[in-house]
Amino acid sequence: MADSSFDIVSKVERQEVDNALNQAAKEISQRYDFRNVGASIAWSGDKILMQANSEDRVNAVLDVFQTKLVKRGISLKSLDLGEPQLSGKEYKLSASIQEGISQENAKKVAKLIRDEGPKGIKAQVQGEELRVSSKSRDDLQTVIALLKGQEFDFAIQFVNYR
Repeated sequence: MADSSFDIVSKVERQEVDNALNQAAKEISQRYDFRNVGASIAWSGDKILMQANSEDRVNAVLDVFQTKLVKRGISLKSLDLGEPQLSGKEYKLSASIQEGISQENAKKVAKLIRDEGPKGIKAQVQGEELRVSSKSRDDLQTVIALLKGQEFDFAIQFVNYR
Protein backbone atom coordinates (compact mmCIF):
# COMPACT_ATOMS: atom_id res chain seq x y z
CA MET A 1 0.00 0.00 0.00
CA ALA A 2 1.29 3.46 -0.89
CA ASP A 3 2.09 6.08 1.73
CA SER A 4 -0.53 8.67 2.59
CA SER A 5 0.63 12.26 2.79
CA PHE A 6 -0.30 15.91 3.17
CA ASP A 7 1.51 19.22 2.70
CA ILE A 8 1.95 21.97 5.28
CA VAL A 9 1.94 25.35 3.55
CA SER A 10 1.63 29.03 4.41
CA LYS A 11 -0.42 30.62 1.63
CA VAL A 12 -2.70 33.61 1.49
CA GLU A 13 -5.36 34.10 -1.14
CA ARG A 14 -4.45 37.42 -2.75
CA GLN A 15 -8.03 38.06 -3.87
CA GLU A 16 -9.31 37.82 -0.30
CA VAL A 17 -6.64 40.28 0.88
CA ASP A 18 -7.66 42.62 -1.94
CA ASN A 19 -11.33 42.32 -0.95
CA ALA A 20 -10.48 43.06 2.70
CA LEU A 21 -8.42 46.08 1.64
CA ASN A 22 -11.26 47.42 -0.53
CA GLN A 23 -13.77 46.96 2.31
CA ALA A 24 -11.43 48.73 4.74
CA ALA A 25 -10.91 51.61 2.28
CA LYS A 26 -14.68 52.00 1.88
CA GLU A 27 -15.25 52.00 5.65
CA ILE A 28 -12.45 54.54 6.18
CA SER A 29 -13.92 56.86 3.56
CA GLN A 30 -17.37 56.71 5.21
CA ARG A 31 -16.58 56.78 8.95
CA TYR A 32 -17.00 60.05 10.80
CA ASP A 33 -13.86 59.69 12.94
CA PHE A 34 -11.71 59.44 9.79
CA ARG A 35 -13.00 62.70 8.28
CA ASN A 36 -10.36 65.39 7.60
CA VAL A 37 -7.45 63.29 8.90
CA GLY A 38 -6.16 62.18 5.49
CA ALA A 39 -6.73 58.52 6.32
CA SER A 40 -6.24 56.09 3.44
CA ILE A 41 -5.23 52.52 2.69
CA ALA A 42 -4.06 51.21 -0.70
CA TRP A 43 -1.73 48.81 -2.46
CA SER A 44 1.75 50.16 -3.13
CA GLY A 45 3.34 47.51 -5.31
CA ASP A 46 3.34 44.33 -3.19
CA LYS A 47 3.00 46.28 0.06
CA ILE A 48 -0.08 47.77 1.68
CA LEU A 49 0.35 51.45 2.55
CA MET A 50 -1.73 53.11 5.26
CA GLN A 51 -1.62 56.89 5.84
CA ALA A 52 -3.14 59.40 8.27
CA ASN A 53 -2.18 62.68 9.95
CA SER A 54 -1.45 61.11 13.38
CA GLU A 55 0.02 57.89 14.69
CA ASP A 56 -3.24 57.03 16.47
CA ARG A 57 -5.26 57.44 13.28
CA VAL A 58 -2.88 55.27 11.22
CA ASN A 59 -3.12 52.58 13.91
CA ALA A 60 -6.93 52.88 13.73
CA VAL A 61 -6.72 52.34 9.94
CA LEU A 62 -4.62 49.24 10.63
CA ASP A 63 -7.23 48.00 13.13
CA VAL A 64 -10.02 48.38 10.56
CA PHE A 65 -7.93 46.47 7.98
CA GLN A 66 -7.10 43.68 10.45
CA THR A 67 -10.78 43.32 11.33
CA LYS A 68 -11.64 42.90 7.65
CA LEU A 69 -8.85 40.30 7.21
CA VAL A 70 -10.14 38.24 10.14
CA LYS A 71 -13.71 38.35 8.79
CA ARG A 72 -12.40 36.98 5.49
CA GLY A 73 -10.59 34.10 7.20
CA ILE A 74 -7.01 35.36 6.75
CA SER A 75 -4.64 34.83 9.65
CA LEU A 76 -3.06 38.00 11.06
CA LYS A 77 0.19 36.01 11.39
CA SER A 78 0.63 36.38 7.63
CA LEU A 79 0.66 40.19 7.96
CA ASP A 80 4.19 41.58 8.33
CA LEU A 81 3.91 45.09 9.81
CA GLY A 82 6.41 47.92 9.86
CA GLU A 83 6.48 50.80 12.33
CA PRO A 84 4.44 54.00 11.80
CA GLN A 85 6.83 56.60 10.40
CA LEU A 86 6.45 60.34 10.08
CA SER A 87 6.76 61.45 6.47
CA GLY A 88 6.32 65.20 6.16
CA LYS A 89 3.04 65.94 7.92
CA GLU A 90 1.65 62.42 7.58
CA TYR A 91 2.28 59.13 9.34
CA LYS A 92 2.74 56.14 7.07
CA LEU A 93 2.59 52.46 7.92
CA SER A 94 3.48 49.74 5.46
CA ALA A 95 2.60 46.08 5.70
CA SER A 96 3.33 43.10 3.51
CA ILE A 97 1.78 39.67 3.19
CA GLN A 98 4.07 36.76 4.10
CA GLU A 99 3.73 33.57 2.12
CA GLY A 100 5.69 30.35 2.26
CA ILE A 101 7.41 28.66 5.17
CA SER A 102 11.05 29.66 5.59
CA GLN A 103 13.71 26.93 5.76
CA GLU A 104 14.36 27.42 9.48
CA ASN A 105 10.63 27.39 10.33
CA ALA A 106 10.15 24.25 8.21
CA LYS A 107 13.01 22.59 10.09
CA LYS A 108 11.42 23.53 13.44
CA VAL A 109 8.09 21.99 12.38
CA ALA A 110 9.81 18.86 11.05
CA LYS A 111 11.74 18.47 14.32
CA LEU A 112 8.52 18.88 16.32
CA ILE A 113 6.84 16.18 14.20
CA ARG A 114 9.80 13.81 14.69
CA ASP A 115 10.04 14.44 18.44
CA GLU A 116 6.37 14.48 19.46
CA GLY A 117 4.56 12.75 16.60
CA PRO A 118 3.92 9.03 16.12
CA LYS A 119 6.75 6.78 14.93
CA GLY A 120 7.01 6.12 11.20
CA ILE A 121 6.18 9.69 10.15
CA LYS A 122 8.43 11.24 7.52
CA ALA A 123 8.62 15.03 7.15
CA GLN A 124 10.61 16.56 4.30
CA VAL A 125 11.11 20.17 3.26
CA GLN A 126 10.15 20.91 -0.36
CA GLY A 127 10.89 24.53 -1.18
CA GLU A 128 8.48 26.67 0.85
CA GLU A 129 6.32 23.78 2.03
CA LEU A 130 6.65 20.66 4.11
CA ARG A 131 5.48 17.19 2.99
CA VAL A 132 4.45 14.81 5.75
CA SER A 133 3.95 11.15 4.86
CA SER A 134 3.16 7.90 6.64
CA LYS A 135 1.70 4.48 5.96
CA SER A 136 -1.13 5.18 8.41
CA ARG A 137 -3.73 7.88 7.80
CA ASP A 138 -4.51 7.86 11.53
CA ASP A 139 -0.92 8.92 12.24
CA LEU A 140 -1.33 11.82 9.78
CA GLN A 141 -4.52 12.90 11.60
CA THR A 142 -2.56 12.79 14.87
CA VAL A 143 0.15 15.02 13.37
CA ILE A 144 -2.44 17.53 12.13
CA ALA A 145 -4.02 17.65 15.59
CA LEU A 146 -0.56 18.09 17.16
CA LEU A 147 0.31 20.99 14.84
CA LYS A 148 -3.08 22.70 15.34
CA GLY A 149 -2.40 22.65 19.07
CA GLN A 150 0.96 24.41 18.67
CA GLU A 151 1.44 28.18 18.52
CA PHE A 152 3.64 29.21 15.59
CA ASP A 153 4.59 32.76 14.60
CA PHE A 154 3.50 32.04 11.01
CA ALA A 155 0.21 30.83 9.52
CA ILE A 156 -0.06 27.20 8.41
CA GLN A 157 -2.60 25.33 6.31
CA PHE A 158 -2.89 21.64 5.45
CA VAL A 159 -3.40 20.77 1.77
CA ASN A 160 -3.18 17.76 -0.60
CA TYR A 161 -4.31 15.21 1.98
CA ARG A 162 -4.30 11.84 0.22
